[in-house]
Amino acid sequence: MKARRIGRTVLPYILITPAIVLIVYFKIYPICNTFLDSLTYDGSLSLGNFSTLFGDKYFWDSLLVTVKFNLILTPLQIFLALLVSLLVNADVRGIGAFRTIFYLPATMSTAVAAIIWNTMLNPNSGVINSLLGMLQIPPQPFLTSSSQAIYCIMLITTWIGVGYWMMFLLAGLKNVDRAVYDSARVDGAGWLTITLKITIPMIRRTLAFVLIADTTINLLMFAPMQIITSGGPQRSTAVLMYEAYKSYFLYVDKGRGDAIVAVLLLIIAFVCAVQFLLINDRGEKPGKAGKGGAGCEKV
Repeated sequence: MKARRIGRTVLPYILITPAIVLIVYFKIYPICNTFLDSLTYDGSLSLGNFSTLFGDKYFWDSLLVTVKFNLILTPLQIFLALLVSLLVNADVRGIGAFRTIFYLPATMSTAVAAIIWNTMLNPNSGVINSLLGMLQIPPQPFLTSSSQAIYCIMLITTWIGVGYWMMFLLAGLKNVDRAVYDSARVDGAGWLTITLKITIPMIRRTLAFVLIADTTINLLMFAPMQIITSGGPQRSTAVLMYEAYKSYFLYVDKGRGDAIVAVLLLIIAFVCAVQFLLINDRGEKPGKAGKGGAGCEKV
């Protein structure tokens, strides 16, 4: 009996050991190694990489582009994902087909989506300008314009991301007790009141997960910039992650790249911590979450 009890205690740790090893090797170790390398300058520990980086005008330009990109993109994606998840959560015949349609863009790789949208947004032969011409709207430069390129990138990433985050929010909505909605309707509450005062509070932990995960992904986004615009025109799409990519693979300046990644990781940690504190229910104790919290835990 004692051996069986010990086996039951040890077995869960044995089962999760491979996952822990992979996380440590592919996630924790690279992060720690990057921070250590960023503090190595001319063979010794110092802040030389950061001193040089903070004096670089291109770094501050990229930081500004990154902040602008995320301040617009993250709230937009989450708002649209929440709206779509509320729509496809309705008990309507055939709604499963619409869920599939909304999720389809998420099954496409970012690189493929970027190439397709680059073709569609071509200022000379793209289908988007052809549609605008049918509406008597003059052709737009889109990705070749320094004032429009970043918003076109936001369009591409939103098209991909909304369906993906919709599935997480939909999982949270499925865990909300329908009786709560019925009681609210009996009391005369409308759709907007139910959404703001019942639905959103009950999926708060799911929203917290989506917000933090989406923020992290968007701060590390650089594939569309690298594939379509190469950071242009006029560095209007040169986000920090793309600047780090150039430092590593084009300039062969590992110290600068490590410093940029370290700064980016610190920004992600700070922003995610603030978001978690703002959106998480401070009065809720672990293990005593309501049904709204269970959605995030299951996801």
